[in-house]
Amino acid sequence: MANVHNSRWDQWLSTLPEDRQGTAATLRDRFAELGVDAPEEWAQSEVDEDVPQLARLLILRRLWAEGVNGWERPGAIENIPAARRLLEAGANRADLITAMRAAAFEAISTTVDILQSDLHDPDHTTHPGWSLQETTHNGRPTGRRIDGLQEDLRGTDPSGHEADDLWS
Repeated sequence: MANVHNSRWDQWLSTLPEDRQGTAATLRDRFAELGVDAPEEWAQSEVDEDVPQLARLLILRRLWAEGVNGWERPGAIENIPAARRLLEAGANRADLITAMRAAAFEAISTTVDILQSDLHDPDHTTHPGWSLQETTHNGRPTGRRIDGLQEDLRGTDPSGHEADDLWS
């Protein structure tokens, strides 16, 4: 199957202008380095659809690492006075960590929905809107909007559980 997939990749790659072939190959290699399933598909989507997939992946990975899984770091729970009191009262540490991770996941999910909503406040059409944009490594906007984070939030769970472990 891998040879068939590589064959499709090679066939698709050969249809691109030479400069875009290099871009696509570099993206594929970067996605592979990051350990994603089907790095060719991520790279092809970025090149063909002009979707900033690498930026999307990096954002989602960071949300998981810092927002959700940060609660697993030593001392993270104890830094919250209410959680510390629960632990002192005999609460199960693992359950408390799971509860904090689930709350963080829900907050991130809601934030992502809000960031990507086009309807800011339908009753106030003169209010400004917002958009999450990709930038270059030195902060210059590329002009590409980062959308669809909600679609891949669960799928980028580093545990491979797609956040299902938060609800068990």
